[in-house]
Amino acid sequence: MKTVSERVTIDVGGRAMGGYLAHPVTDGPRRFPAVLVFQEIFGVNAHIRSIVDRVAAEGYVALAPDYFHRTAPGIELGYDEEGMQKGMTLIPQLQAAEVIADANAAIAAFGHRDDVRADRIGAIGFCIGGHVAYLVASTGCLRATASFYGGGIATGGLGEKAATVDRSEGIKGKILLFFGGDDHFIDERQVDTIRQTLYKHSTRNEIFTYPNAGHGFFCDARGSYNKLAHDDAWRRVKKLFLDELHGG
Repeated sequence: MKTVSERVTIDVGGRAMGGYLAHPVTDGPRRFPAVLVFQEIFGVNAHIRSIVDRVAAEGYVALAPDYFHRTAPGIELGYDEEGMQKGMTLIPQLQAAEVIADANAAIAAFGHRDDVRADRIGAIGFCIGGHVAYLVASTGCLRATASFYGGGIATGGLGEKAATVDRSEGIKGKILLFFGGDDHFIDERQVDTIRQTLYKHSTRNEIFTYPNAGHGFFCDARGSYNKLAHDDAWRRVKKLFLDELHGG
């Protein structure tokens, strides 16, 4: 599906949050489900923008909000040691309440568009964005969520001592989680804690762990890229969004 993209600015309590938005091009009026794309520690960079474009091409209005806008607005980092070190300094500055406010503002922006079905919102996130996707899903506002190697979900929160996994009861839609079997940031115990908690709350979920895949396996700009894991995960994400956002 042909798409068009643009840079956007979203008001968050009087602050300007940047973002990158893409949507399908149609011959006449048509409304689509919407998907939030949550960035890694590297900002809304070329890779994240490519994900937004790919999601839009599947028939969604897709938006990557810059939730670093309070501390490093517009930052774009490369996948090198310098980028990694800089990006890691941004994580401790994130606060759960502020990130949720950013997501709510982005969802409100969807609601102001004529081409969006505002009752059908999903999300996909990577790295710290996978954590953010889980956090936002726990507010009950998402029908479908894809969380990729979200670090710290089971061990802590964003600016909080309580772990984000403790918010799991609030997840109302279906959530898919993807991990690498060789991810040195997220061990098997953390994944198991998430699994047990989701089943405890009868949350519709699927968890996939790919052998021989490390952290960041979905990103083809990183040395950890794993094509087999990427392709399988992307197929599952497309089905999730088709079933939960287009279906029903």
